[in-house]
Amino acid sequence: MKQVAALAGVGVKTVSRVLNNEPNVSADTASRVNAAVRALDYQIDLQAGSLRRVDGRTKTLGLLVGSVDNPFSGSIQRAVEDAAAHRQTAVFASSLDDDPSREDSAVRAFLQRRVDGLILTTARPRPDYVGTLHSRGISAAFIDRKPVDVDLDSVTSDNRSGAARATAHLIRHGHHRIALLADRSDLETAAERHRGFLDAIGEAGIPTADTSVVMGLHDERAAHEALRQLLASPEPPTAVFSAQNLVTVGAVHALREARLQHSIALIGFDDVPLADLLDPGISVIAQNPYEIGRVAAERVFARLDGDDSGPEHIVVPTTLITRGSGEITAPRSAR
Repeated sequence: MKQVAALAGVGVKTVSRVLNNEPNVSADTASRVNAAVRALDYQIDLQAGSLRRVDGRTKTLGLLVGSVDNPFSGSIQRAVEDAAAHRQTAVFASSLDDDPSREDSAVRAFLQRRVDGLILTTARPRPDYVGTLHSRGISAAFIDRKPVDVDLDSVTSDNRSGAARATAHLIRHGHHRIALLADRSDLETAAERHRGFLDAIGEAGIPTADTSVVMGLHDERAAHEALRQLLASPEPPTAVFSAQNLVTVGAVHALREARLQHSIALIGFDDVPLADLLDPGISVIAQNPYEIGRVAAERVFARLDGDDSGPEHIVVPTTLITRGSGEITAPRSAR
């Protein structure tokens, strides 16, 4: 900073005021300081300077997503980064992997780096660090899953109604023997999609004994094996609702392996890459992860700007996309 001050012909304190966007600095002085910063390629140490900034900000956000391997998480991260870029804010991102201990470690690391705000996916219904966020005045929003009894903003998809819509779509095509393949039941998203499935089954008057529900499927391999076993049963399902995108991929592999992709209907929750290029194309309830990330970032920045209104739960709508797999009709013998 001393070299910047010398080149600009000002004091070190003036350089600090310019870099921290403090008032009462002339346009000419600010221009000379910024020119010196560019000439010397000076990199601001936000971590070291945060305690001296007028607003105490570090111009950083912490982002905790399910897994950077998952395209859903990638879209959320892109949206948060795009929103943060407009605010000259850096984003630190980490994967949750639905591991509570990993979640705690990531949140601790974010707080140690004095991030201004947090956008979090949680593996637990009641994260125990929320009190710490409040006591430190950290702006935060939860995404994808809404914790229980937590007075912070949250942004989620319309999981229950989306799942009900998917199931009802299969029922309209004559299916009664429908299998639900879903993630862990302790995850709110999976539980809500299970409830939506049961809503549609109940409304149609289909006995639950006619359906199959397999929970706890967290990746492609587990979903592939679960559906492979169902297909080998005496009364296999005529339709499948796969309630998570990686589960959908596993289900597609199982159906193609059994050469039943044109015989058994399939609808997935959340879109998957190249879904429209398969034969048949995969019908899905599409989420809008970019919008989830954008809205969550907008809420955090609004809080940082002084919005002290009550916490909001914002629900982002889902969309049914029909591509062929979900429109396969049930055989007459199974209706």
